[in-house]
Amino acid sequence: MTDLPICAILDDYQDAALACADWSALDGRINLRRYDAHLGDEDAVARALADCTVIVAMRERTPFPASLLRRLPRLKLLVTTGMRNRSIDLQAAADLGITVCGTGAAGNPAAELAWGGLLAFMRQLPEEVANFRAGGPWQTGLGRSLQHKRLGIVGLGKLGRQMARFGQAFGMEVCGWTRSDLEARAETLGIEPVDLPGLFASSDVITIQLSLVDGTRGLVSADLLGRMRPDAVLVNTSRGPIVDEAALIAALEGQRIGGAVLDVFDHEPLPADHAYRRLTNVLATPHIGYVTQENYRVYYREAVENVANWLEGRVLRALT
Repeated sequence: MTDLPICAILDDYQDAALACADWSALDGRINLRRYDAHLGDEDAVARALADCTVIVAMRERTPFPASLLRRLPRLKLLVTTGMRNRSIDLQAAADLGITVCGTGAAGNPAAELAWGGLLAFMRQLPEEVANFRAGGPWQTGLGRSLQHKRLGIVGLGKLGRQMARFGQAFGMEVCGWTRSDLEARAETLGIEPVDLPGLFASSDVITIQLSLVDGTRGLVSADLLGRMRPDAVLVNTSRGPIVDEAALIAALEGQRIGGAVLDVFDHEPLPADHAYRRLTNVLATPHIGYVTQENYRVYYREAVENVANWLEGRVLRALT
């Protein structure tokens, strides 16, 4: 079947793609090639995928700018998991005759991860679990409760609204800021509307729940970080570049804030020698906010549907 078109499944870190969906609809119609590790820089990606007609990408793990798309002469269909992928140049794809399709998802697990990370940080769960497994002293740390703390939410879209409900359920005082309709959105949620400097200055916990667009890149600046309380915690499970990375590292190294809970970074995978890997006031996870069995089942089932329909001359869930 070497004459069949090749479909590459990228960045399948958990070896989950083939197990999470039934790919038999593509048997005898396409050759599948799965990559369980990140391919690397643009040159490496171009070399590996030059013979591929179809690519199934996992979110933004591998970017597809115009410069890369032009180096993939056989590519005709690019499927991304999720219905939005800002690392794909859609205009360039259209100009090159490449169809780009997306998939649905299963809810908003990123908000769950943000809250789980915050709880783990506040109660020092990673340290306590490691000590417990090592047979160390019985209890070593002194955690902090969220009840009666002030939660500041930056962004009141779907995930921001979910975080507001979590905070209220835990007995927190919740305030929020968003780029449009602040008063109306805050009133609907029953939270206090505040400006951005006031939110950073008054909150015990600040959570970033924004999309990465031109207006949000670098939004959380050194000035805003400098307004945080000495024991305040920053949570970012949205996109790394929303926060000024150098300014955040400086604040953490200088112990000027209480800590950070992070699931997203400027460069992913994060380099092995990155400061976030050694700072003890950081709880970090490798961008797993969307990584759930439920999400992957939807992602890959609908990716198979996209490829099967494209082979029959139909386009499902096109991104434009």
